[in-house]
Amino acid sequence: MKFLLLGNRGQVGWELKRVLSSLGVVVALPRQGNEGPCGELTLSTAIGAAVRQVAPDVIVNAAAYTDVDRAESEPEKASAINATAPGVLAAEAKSFGALVVHYSTDYVFDGSGDRPWQEDDSAGPLNVYGRTKLEGERAIQESGCRHLIFRTSWVYAARRKNFIRTMLRLAAERESLQVIDDQYGAPTGAELIADATALAIRQCLTQERDEGLYHLAASGEATWFTYAQHIIRAARDAGWPVRVADDAIQPVSSDAFQTAAKRPHNSRVDTTRLESTFGLHLPDWRIGVDRALNEIFACELPQKDA
Repeated sequence: MKFLLLGNRGQVGWELKRVLSSLGVVVALPRQGNEGPCGELTLSTAIGAAVRQVAPDVIVNAAAYTDVDRAESEPEKASAINATAPGVLAAEAKSFGALVVHYSTDYVFDGSGDRPWQEDDSAGPLNVYGRTKLEGERAIQESGCRHLIFRTSWVYAARRKNFIRTMLRLAAERESLQVIDDQYGAPTGAELIADATALAIRQCLTQERDEGLYHLAASGEATWFTYAQHIIRAARDAGWPVRVADDAIQPVSSDAFQTAAKRPHNSRVDTTRLESTFGLHLPDWRIGVDRALNEIFACELPQKDA
């Protein structure tokens, strides 16, 4: 089994490289390269050539334009990476029967209501990022290739820049914080996404009927405020340098922060289809967050003398 992995240095891609290696040979494309195939997603010809050269059984696209606010001023670049490139991958995969695995987002929805979004609900993205990710989904579906598309949300890992890292830094620097408390979702670890992906791929390689679109996120729900509280309390308990007091973390509405891109208020996603199809149990979001925090603390907190 040969896997072609794009975006291997990102949060999800890093974990995918680990878990897919237990299923077969993983060819991880560098974003740019002077020799051999490369994964520069703004260059459709380069992507197509790379797929043909590697000739994989499974193409896993964990690369994306994810700067939600910057996408508002760079719509062409966001579209090239999030929409055009997935379409090229899908067309190449269709030509020789490869399976395409692709990651999308809860931002394809408008964030209205308070029930978890289901896969068949009507999309209505509020920003360029969400629109281009939706276009990428549709390009893959319309190509007729074999595919697995996973919509996930609020992704984090112990490594790279993310909300956990930002809160740990701000909690150590500031005596008070304001955090949004009217956007709801489920913080979802890159490790969970990668492990679920590997299980789904393994099943779909023998049961093509299980291919399609799925929501993949941890169970439970949080706001950015309750998520921040959880992180900072754990940090304080672990001995992380925390300046901000518990009662100095203030919940605020989205209107308190002016951003280029509008965010959905309701990012809850219903994972029933994924869990029932693949026999998975998706744990509460706190379990994965605690695991990531413990990894950070173990690596970065000064060790006490024995």
